[in-house]
Amino acid sequence: MGSKGHYRYHWQSHNVKQSGVDDMVLLSKITEDAIVENLKKRYMDDYIFTYIGPVLISVNPFKQMPYFGDKEIEMYQGSAQYENPPHIYALADNMYRNMIIDRENQSVIISGESGAGKTVAAKYIMSYVSRVSGGGPKVQHVKDIILQSNPLLEAFGNAKTVRNNNSSRFGKYFEIQFSPGGEPDGGKISNFLLEKSRVVMRNPDERSFHIFYQLIEGASSDQRNSLGITNLEYYNYLSQSGSYKVDDIDDRRDFKETVHAMNVIGIFASEQEMVFQIAAGILHLGNISFVEAGNYAAVESEEFLAFPAFLLGINQSRLKEKLTSRQMDSKWGGKSESINVTLNVQQALFTRDALAKALHARLFDYLVDSINKAIQKDHEDYNIGVLDIYGFEIFQKNGFEQFCINFVNEKLQQIFIELTLKAEQEEYVQEGIRWTPIEFFNNKIVCDLIENKVNPPGIMSILDDVCATMHATGEGADQTVLQKLQMQIGTHDHFNSWNQGFIIHHYAGKVSYNVEGFCERNRDVLFTDLIELMQSSDIPFIKALFSENLQAEKKGRPTTAGSKIKKQANDLVNTLMKCTPHYIRCIKPNETKKPRDWEESRVKHQVEYLGLKENIRVRRAGYAYRRVFKKFLQRYAILTKETWPSWRGDEKQGVNHLLRTVHIEHDQYQLGKTKVFIKAPESLFLLEEMRERKYDGYARAIQKVWRKYVAKKKYVQMREEASDLFLNKKERRRNSINRNFVGDYIGMDDRPELRQFVGKREKIDFADTVTKYDRRFKGIKRDLILTPKCMYLIGREKVKQGPEKGLVKEILKRRIEIEKVLSVSLSTFQDDFFIIHEQEYDSLLESIFKTEFISLLSKHFEEKAQRKLPLKFSNTLEIKLKKENWGPWTAGGSRQIQFIQGHGDVAILRPSNKMLQVMIGPGLPKNARPTKRNAMQTRDGHMTSRASHYPARAAPPPPGAHQNGVIPSRAAPGVPPANKRISSGSIDRPTLPRQATGVKGRAPALLLQNLDFLKVPEQGAAGNRAGPQVSSREPAQRQISNRPPPAGGRPKPQPKPKPQVPQCRALYAYDAQDTDELSFNANDVIDIIKEDTSGWWTGRLRGKQGLFPNNYVAKI
Repeated sequence: MGSKGHYRYHWQSHNVKQSGVDDMVLLSKITEDAIVENLKKRYMDDYIFTYIGPVLISVNPFKQMPYFGDKEIEMYQGSAQYENPPHIYALADNMYRNMIIDRENQSVIISGESGAGKTVAAKYIMSYVSRVSGGGPKVQHVKDIILQSNPLLEAFGNAKTVRNNNSSRFGKYFEIQFSPGGEPDGGKISNFLLEKSRVVMRNPDERSFHIFYQLIEGASSDQRNSLGITNLEYYNYLSQSGSYKVDDIDDRRDFKETVHAMNVIGIFASEQEMVFQIAAGILHLGNISFVEAGNYAAVESEEFLAFPAFLLGINQSRLKEKLTSRQMDSKWGGKSESINVTLNVQQALFTRDALAKALHARLFDYLVDSINKAIQKDHEDYNIGVLDIYGFEIFQKNGFEQFCINFVNEKLQQIFIELTLKAEQEEYVQEGIRWTPIEFFNNKIVCDLIENKVNPPGIMSILDDVCATMHATGEGADQTVLQKLQMQIGTHDHFNSWNQGFIIHHYAGKVSYNVEGFCERNRDVLFTDLIELMQSSDIPFIKALFSENLQAEKKGRPTTAGSKIKKQANDLVNTLMKCTPHYIRCIKPNETKKPRDWEESRVKHQVEYLGLKENIRVRRAGYAYRRVFKKFLQRYAILTKETWPSWRGDEKQGVNHLLRTVHIEHDQYQLGKTKVFIKAPESLFLLEEMRERKYDGYARAIQKVWRKYVAKKKYVQMREEASDLFLNKKERRRNSINRNFVGDYIGMDDRPELRQFVGKREKIDFADTVTKYDRRFKGIKRDLILTPKCMYLIGREKVKQGPEKGLVKEILKRRIEIEKVLSVSLSTFQDDFFIIHEQEYDSLLESIFKTEFISLLSKHFEEKAQRKLPLKFSNTLEIKLKKENWGPWTAGGSRQIQFIQGHGDVAILRPSNKMLQVMIGPGLPKNARPTKRNAMQTRDGHMTSRASHYPARAAPPPPGAHQNGVIPSRAAPGVPPANKRISSGSIDRPTLPRQATGVKGRAPALLLQNLDFLKVPEQGAAGNRAGPQVSSREPAQRQISNRPPPAGGRPKPQPKPKPQVPQCRALYAYDAQDTDELSFNANDVIDIIKEDTSGWWTGRLRGKQGLFPNNYVAKI
């Protein structure tokens, strides 16, 4: 597994300059300054990712980086962490593969301060997982929703702050749910603490949520008219901070993305209109102002009531009434009565803002719920959780929202400490591993300061107590909180107070909080008057957003915002603790939000509070990998015979045996009580690599057997289909009817000189050296190549001029497009001749593999021309000649070929002026078909079954060469021609005895058994005419008699037992074509186990038994 080819080295590997270290565990000095310097080096060279073991450090580049494309996805998919430069894709791939392999839920905790790049990191993880996981249309729909949920929730939940142009003003834990096969088939979003106060107020130079600006910039003219949209300055809620535009945000384009995301998620057009209508209604609510009239509030200009009342579907006078008065229930003596209380200006403004905040918060919850409904599934198999939550914040004025945000970040830091520092060291102690403890700051003390219930009570508990006893709004409650804090926790080491608030010593630094508005925002009460008002709306969509049952009796204290966020944070921690965690620590390099700007002190501060130095020290001193014995054995059992498929015995001994067997150094691992601990990642990579190789070897063995089975099945089918073309039309050769189809008989993969004539992407279906006959019936060798598009005839010619003069080079003689073939003509006898008819001129060819070639040609012709290839069978065939530009053949003309019944399986040619007579003996009957059991016909015509393990193809001829492609002229009638293949039907002919010769590569004469489609060398033909018949045993005797005495001029060989079986010596090298064949080199000595008349013998060489062609060897 891993990167392939040129993807192996990529955007970092190509650089000659080395930028720091990829993994800061390898730093020579472990100080904050060394860490900052390494990060700076890499950042300035555009390397934003760095590792601390499995923890990824990401520095915000404030620009688009070039390494997040398809190339990188392919590069990191399935790769080990060490194979490629650090990247968020490596972490995402590791997380995804761990989920599938270990069957465990995974989570990634992305932490860092506001503007450090957490949201972008979450997007890259989600997009990577979406790309590498498979699935059909349903799964693709889930993937689309997962990816499109980002722009939708960002529109309603993100805003520009002084620290970040696209700051998440809510927390989000996105669970991507997977099927057992690793396909994303569901999901769930949990959202935390939307900063709804941003709708009505914010710090200078900040914006409200993006959706309001998108709507004003991107709305259509119809929407502008119906929603009362004007310009940005018109709306009080948007104009108060003086910030409208952001340099790198295009609100008009983003509005289109938001609408597209709604469509993908499945929010209907009518519902989309209602969402935008409520957003516009919120803006119009903000334009309602109040004046004091006799100590009470009155609406300053009633014309501003009309649009919000219209958009929200409520009565204008009722809206006015509920904004300026409130109905209160008073209990006295067991009786209750309602009193109408008129509000002052401050209370009226508070009521207006409470309604606006409630509308936006419920709208946001509706969108989250819509996403969850679109991707929910009945049951959960496995999931990957991505936590994208607001970063640690320090503003000029920090209120209740910053207090909650920083509390959640404090809890996340606690998880990091628990799982990476504290838990790791505690585990070493529990398992009895030798270990030197490392000191670190445990922020649990800060978490307790905020969330403790009693002894001493935490800040949130004190705040809830004050809120439970406060009446209406007032500054007094906030001051009461401050006094109680001073009394009860004033002496805490991490707490200080000042005249307007208090200071907490967070893990990230000291933060000063202003208590103004703490109680109001913590109470988070929406008065029943406003709920009743919205329930009176004539728009069902708005009614559904306010679905409370106001008649239900209220018991106990109302839930406060602080208690909600505390519960959510603890639930989140519990969820994360059940998963295998992964960490991304994001760092913000500057406050200018500009690329290549590095603020040393700011980065050093983040390095300190993120605890990176302690992280490196624990990592270096500790063990990179730990697993319980059982799981370790299950994963690596395949590495030894004793542990595969399962270890029988004590698990600890099994692990020890396995590690010793694979030669892991003893100082690289320790065995605890229940777990094995491996120190270096390299040792783990070695184990993984060995495991991959083992599985790969077994997979290849299974694939080999399966492919062989499929190939055999396919070729049997092809053989039968090919045979059907000639059924009842042409006699068949005795040994050709049952042979396998190989396709490439000349090794095109190793013949670039031939491959050059074929198109780059053309698949070669057939390649063979055939005989092509010219107008004088002279045979010339040509290489015939067939592809799905064309047929090629390639010859050889001497170069007549230039630097290569005299060299014989390949030349393309003819190229015929498949659809331009008119027909193919053959005789009805068993010969190997066929004519390719084409518009311009015909080609007369001879090939022993004609059946295979014509069947493939017929198949491709039918695919191209949408009709069957015309096949003509006759014993008198006519061939149209090519028009020449010289000599007496300018006119072209034609030639005739006449086939006559003769004797034997070798065709005898009798050329005359314009006719060629071909004489050949009878073959198998025209109705012969391939046999299922590889049956073979003997000389007496009976079918005898031979062992099924012999190849169905004929034994290949020994290697031979031809000069310039020209074949010597044919012999006289009755004499076997020098170039002709001899079939098994002619075994009654005499054969030349094998001559002993020392010339390497000279083709010997044939033995009795190898008479199937073979070429007899020229010198053998001459000797055959003149010489007497010789016993087939003579070659062996002659070789023995001519052999020099043993040890003549050579060192005495080691004595060995006399062979008990006959042996033969290889005359040529042979490469096995199948798994049951032997490969051998020239002069190898092979033990003969069994001889067979098919031409395939069974032998043994170097301990392996298999088949080999007998015409490649000579008996000893």
